[in-house]
Amino acid sequence: MAATPAPPQAPPKPTWDPRRSEPPFPWLRPTIRIRLTLLYGGMFLIAGILLLSIIYLLAAQALNVAGDLPFKITEGKVTSQVCDLPSSASPDVFNSAMSECVNEQRQHALDNLLSRSLLALLGLAIIAFAFGYAMAGRVLAPLGRITRTARAVAGSDLSRRIELDGPDDELKELADTFDDMLERLQRAFTAQQRFVGNASHELRTPLAINRTLLEVHLSDPNAPMELQQLGKTLLATNERSEQLVEGLLLLARSDNQIVERKPVDLAEVAEQAVDQVNGEAEAKGVVIRSEQKPAVVQGNGVLLERIALNLVQNAVRYNVPEGGWVEVTTEIQHGQAVLVVSNTGPVVPAYEIDNLFEPFRRLRTERTGSDKGVGLGLSIVRSVARAHGGHITAQPREGGGLVMRVTLPV
Repeated sequence: MAATPAPPQAPPKPTWDPRRSEPPFPWLRPTIRIRLTLLYGGMFLIAGILLLSIIYLLAAQALNVAGDLPFKITEGKVTSQVCDLPSSASPDVFNSAMSECVNEQRQHALDNLLSRSLLALLGLAIIAFAFGYAMAGRVLAPLGRITRTARAVAGSDLSRRIELDGPDDELKELADTFDDMLERLQRAFTAQQRFVGNASHELRTPLAINRTLLEVHLSDPNAPMELQQLGKTLLATNERSEQLVEGLLLLARSDNQIVERKPVDLAEVAEQAVDQVNGEAEAKGVVIRSEQKPAVVQGNGVLLERIALNLVQNAVRYNVPEGGWVEVTTEIQHGQAVLVVSNTGPVVPAYEIDNLFEPFRRLRTERTGSDKGVGLGLSIVRSVARAHGGHITAQPREGGGLVMRVTLPV
């Protein structure tokens, strides 16, 4: 016997997503505008009722002067304890005195009402400001949460989320949109880091194999001279490719903020960079002068060493043929650590300074030789400085050369 097919189920009812542009019932949605309107309108209504009640009570109290009139009739005579009434006078004079007495008491009651009403208004104003400040802080609390999360994300903590709960108003819509953006950014940065790691392995391996094969062939003493010359040329080209790959990978890694920071003394970093470049400087006849004062910053020691090394190498390589010098100094200025590298060299126009920090951008043909790097040195320096929260500036020297100044927060 064939089984009876199950009846088709009705499709689920669509639920409203607060991130959609048009909600199903816009007037029933508890938006910030409606909530603020109800809040401040209700506060104004309550304050008005309270003020009206207080004025009514004060008016009733002012008009009730102990339940008695300001005068009374005693033994056929009109007497008063608050007014000065004539004992014997014509009716006109007596009526005028009574009217003056009543007007005086009315004015006294109005003055008393005005002073008490002003005190009541002052008290209600203080209470209204305090209550409004507290309620505004409660309403705007999600904005503070969004701001704190944005600051945490600015420190490269892309795992943070707002996850705002509460009514589906504009603030929750903003928080949900911000969370979605963080999710996409985290996926993009994760993919970038994975790509950099894979590229680091895939690009380095064949270059390392090529270098090994070339070195093996060059070590053969029986190899022809032409083959040895070709091998040296290919080895230099391979070495340049390795430098290019290392520079690109370092540039990609240093574009992000530094999460793990340790105390690093720029004086030690600069001294190590000078030691590594001393041999090349002596070969080119360039004198290196250094004056390092302690300047401790929080950052990555390897990347900071790359800053100093790239600057000193560029200062030595792009120098004058004879009588050139390089000066390296570190110190603390205005609460910030400063690394300055000055050198003699060709004249650099001021309008071309910005081009120095662009990848693969060189100013002249004499800066394109294969023995002078791959054109990424200053780009890496700027990227690493930005990752540490600092910046680098360049100024042309009178007579030629540059003054490179790296400023980092301590």
